[in-house]
Amino acid sequence: MELPVSIRDVAHLEELLSEPSDAAVEGMRRADGDVIVLGVAGKMGPTLARMARRAMDAAGVAHRVIGVSRFSSPEQRRALEMVGVETIQADLLDESALARLPEAPHVVFMAGRKFGSTGDEPLTWAMNAHVPALVCARYRRSRIVVFSTGNVYGLTPHGRAGSREDDWPRPVGEYAMSCLARERIVEYFSKTAGIPVAILRLNYATDMRYGVLVDLARRVSRREPVDLTMGYFNTIWQGDANAMALAALAHASSPASIVNLAGPEEVSVRGAATELARRLGIDVTFTGSEADDALLSNGSRGWALLGRPSVDLERLIAWTVDWTQRGGDHLGKPTHFESRAGRF
Repeated sequence: MELPVSIRDVAHLEELLSEPSDAAVEGMRRADGDVIVLGVAGKMGPTLARMARRAMDAAGVAHRVIGVSRFSSPEQRRALEMVGVETIQADLLDESALARLPEAPHVVFMAGRKFGSTGDEPLTWAMNAHVPALVCARYRRSRIVVFSTGNVYGLTPHGRAGSREDDWPRPVGEYAMSCLARERIVEYFSKTAGIPVAILRLNYATDMRYGVLVDLARRVSRREPVDLTMGYFNTIWQGDANAMALAALAHASSPASIVNLAGPEEVSVRGAATELARRLGIDVTFTGSEADDALLSNGSRGWALLGRPSVDLERLIAWTVDWTQRGGDHLGKPTHFESRAGRF
């Protein structure tokens, strides 16, 4: 895929985010049936489902892609159906609704809760720990890819390439704890019921409408000081994360496998904000100083198994600046990557 200098609009953005990699096409070619995406209406779900449909078409297979969500936005549901993704409206906390969902040999489980966790912790635990148990019981004859987060690792010293999959988790805050609970639940079902599972610890996806780079660009453009305390981060183009997730279906195993999805760079907040400001033609100010540790993940295992990211940091910064300058759409969902106490 030849990458553009500029992303024209949301339609162009979603076309790029859903462009399947060779590994994603091969993954859909090897798939022996339908793919159901649970929690399809989140930030990543729509373009992941669309990529699955495009990858199947490219592979010449006629299986269905089915997206399940509560669908608070009818427009989002219609948009998915227009590109060939079948949709079902359902609340995954409703066991009777879950029981009515169609069989599918491949499941991508994206449902979860992060923002709003502080102050309503019981719902966060229900979504992040109880629903996975219901899904594993319902789809115990399927292969399941489960999205998780690098937050389960806790803070790790910068300059050491980030946390690896075999590092012992040290989650900070109830959100991260509930995400580790999600992992332990699916690991239990994978081991006892023989369900092939791949757990993907993502850290952090970038779309022009949200992500750490977008948070920094918006802060710089508003001439707000940038806090340096969480001084480093990882980022990966959401299209690359989508493609790696689809490729991961072939690597699901029992006991469950764990794979980090992260970009290759340990990005400096100071460096990224300074470069964004330079390109935006704005002076940047900072508060605080960099701590010795941050939420950082080592993505090398994922690149070896699922393909290296196709979009590098230089291009992500250029796209982010261009999108910001032109007043491109924004989801209004900051990542809160700077939170060191795990409160979201």
